[in-house]
Amino acid sequence: MKRAGAFVAFFAGMMVTTPLMADKPNVILVMSDDQGWTQTGYYGHPLLKTPNLDDMAAKGLRMDRFYATAPMCSPTRAAVLTGRSNDRTGVFTVGDPINKQENLLSTAFREAGYATAHFGKWHLNGSNTPDHQIPISDPLNPGELGFDYWLSISTQFNLNPVLSRKGVPEQFEGDGSEVIVAEALKFISRETKKGRPVFVLVWYSTPHRVFEATEEDVAPYRDRTDKGSALQLGELAAMDRSIGTLRRGLRDLGIARNTLVWFTSDNGGLPDIDYGEHLGVHPDSTGHLRGFKKDLYEGGIRVPTIIEWPGTIEPRVSHYPSATTDIFPTLIDVAGLDSNAINAVNDGLSLAPVLANDEPARREVPMGFRVVAGRAWLDNDWKLVRNYTSGEDGEFELYNLVGDPSESNNLIRQRPDIAARMMKELSAWDASVERSIAGADYPSAEALPK
Repeated sequence: MKRAGAFVAFFAGMMVTTPLMADKPNVILVMSDDQGWTQTGYYGHPLLKTPNLDDMAAKGLRMDRFYATAPMCSPTRAAVLTGRSNDRTGVFTVGDPINKQENLLSTAFREAGYATAHFGKWHLNGSNTPDHQIPISDPLNPGELGFDYWLSISTQFNLNPVLSRKGVPEQFEGDGSEVIVAEALKFISRETKKGRPVFVLVWYSTPHRVFEATEEDVAPYRDRTDKGSALQLGELAAMDRSIGTLRRGLRDLGIARNTLVWFTSDNGGLPDIDYGEHLGVHPDSTGHLRGFKKDLYEGGIRVPTIIEWPGTIEPRVSHYPSATTDIFPTLIDVAGLDSNAINAVNDGLSLAPVLANDEPARREVPMGFRVVAGRAWLDNDWKLVRNYTSGEDGEFELYNLVGDPSESNNLIRQRPDIAARMMKELSAWDASVERSIAGADYPSAEALPK
């Protein structure tokens, strides 16, 4: 695996053969939508109960410094499928369509003999069809981007959703999170019986506004917080229950020990979620972290993340800084995918050593974040940031995240040496991204019109 420019991940040839290289392990990537870093029981939320995520965190690898590549939905999803900063892929903000020239994780798995499927929120096709349906004629539907099977919708779905089964709308009853997990398990069961490994995306739209939840799921919270917050917590409770269904289904099929399940969120939590001052949850969905969705502060990009692989990944907590751009290169190593399947110019590195409990002391490759005029450069303890809302003329800030995770003490004037080095690195990376936007990374050396 190679990367262009000054930010090369020198992990070429580092194929971990034990204990991570199983014979074509199943891989399931699960993603919530707008779930804040502290919106789980295992982080001590005073109201929300998430027994299944809690159990998964206790039995898997809990990653406490894992980042969404962008503080918005579509950009992070593009990063998962490409291992590249969202701007390189043409997905600059919410709803932008991905460049069809991208090398995709789904295609890499399919070419490796996997059955591939997407369930739930897609949001990479840029379409705005009625009820957010995805017709078979859509040139950026999941089937056109590496998925053999798909039950999807462009954006939001909640109770009793209408989803597109390979282009044909279909009405379902029940909570959307539980619907897509039930359908995913049907697909996994069919392919397992055929002896085929699976690569599956389960992409929720929980807990994105507008909130909807059953009375049964809302009832434990209704009298303890305001209506909107209770509905959101009810959504999260249903999502957690569906995660329990997924994990139990894998055990029932006898494939749990050969299946890696990677749970994360597409960006940080929402503002204006009022749990009540007496509960001591401030600020709201992101706890002690500063900012929310759309911010490049920690609350906008640091997300709850768990990787579970029973019998292979040792249960523990990791503070290694990593991001959604690392998923593709990690799975190249873990699943034995073609190392040339990812674009040579990418922004991730393999976390296989982290999964194997051989965690490096430091991350060798810093992480860059871009959203509109916002920029951030994260190098282990240090973070340089100009927030999304500041504009191109906004001033950069510098924080030591280990000593100050709440980003309350701006050290840009106290540590001009560190700031200058990081500004130089960010500038070089920014220039690399601009070349990608122009199409330099594609064989045609240009980005095709959308």
